[in-house]
Amino acid sequence: MAHDIRHISERLAQHAEAVCAHYLSNGMKSGRYWLVGDVFNTRGRSLWVRLVGPTSGPGAAGNWTDEATGEYGDLVDLIRINRQLNNWSDVREEALTFLSEPRHVEYPMRAPAPRNSPEAARRLFAGSRPVKGSLAETYLSSRGITGLGDIPSLRFHPSCFYRARDSAALMRLPALVAAITSLTGDVTAVLRTYLAEDGRAKATVSTPRLVLGDQLGHAIRIGPAGDALLVGEGLETVLTLRSLLPSMPMNAAGSGNHLAALRLPKDLKRLYIAVDNDSPGRTAAQSLIFRAMDDVAHIRLLIPRHDDWNTDLVRDGPEATFARLADQLSEVDRPPRAR
Repeated sequence: MAHDIRHISERLAQHAEAVCAHYLSNGMKSGRYWLVGDVFNTRGRSLWVRLVGPTSGPGAAGNWTDEATGEYGDLVDLIRINRQLNNWSDVREEALTFLSEPRHVEYPMRAPAPRNSPEAARRLFAGSRPVKGSLAETYLSSRGITGLGDIPSLRFHPSCFYRARDSAALMRLPALVAAITSLTGDVTAVLRTYLAEDGRAKATVSTPRLVLGDQLGHAIRIGPAGDALLVGEGLETVLTLRSLLPSMPMNAAGSGNHLAALRLPKDLKRLYIAVDNDSPGRTAAQSLIFRAMDDVAHIRLLIPRHDDWNTDLVRDGPEATFARLADQLSEVDRPPRAR
């Protein structure tokens, strides 16, 4: 297998520019190098790939280095990380599939996505990686949120661009990236929660949460809605409740204003609204009730003991928080261990 991988690496090196154009389409050729933001195809110039040179050894075509992270490798490594492949047989298949394409094909450069657009959000989400084993998982654990498993709407980006509203300077920070989708499942926006370097807290920046794209009426959706749906403002609030009720479909609106404007699926029978225990939170919940009351037969407020359900989890622990939550559910939605 090692000999096979080396042979594939050498074949890829012969077509280094085509490899870059295909897997790093947001980059550009600059002299003897291809420049891009990172191995996940983020826009920028910190990662460079050598386009000319021998097929192996020092100075080989296809050797790359990310000056921001210190990562480096050859084109086999690039494909493995870019496509998030976990074993060499999958890497080999991906590389050989690429090499089977005619080499005369021109790979057009994608036009930049409009600023703050749904397309820009889709590209950022596509360039992010799974949460498991990342700083995003560390962050959620620091908030007491564990045991979520794989949630498709959540990802992690190790080097996400951040610009403070009062500054023109760009920074790169790790971020929890959550897809905001329409009722039909289309990604319309992403919520970026910027993290500290160790992942144990949010980044110490002026606005650690930013939305990219079209958020109004849409939500971070966790599980397909059925007869019942639980909705809330903050992502951590909803993830807290998901960790306690793993089979309940949930939506996180992102803020009180967006909770009030949330579009609900048709044929919903029971709606639970996780209330932030303050005046704006109660106002947002009442606005949603007013909009939904003609379409949903049963609506209940889920009221935490403290300011929100994540604070309950951190201060009171999972058992006490679960007991308080279960008492507020309809019998049909109450987990068996709480009946």
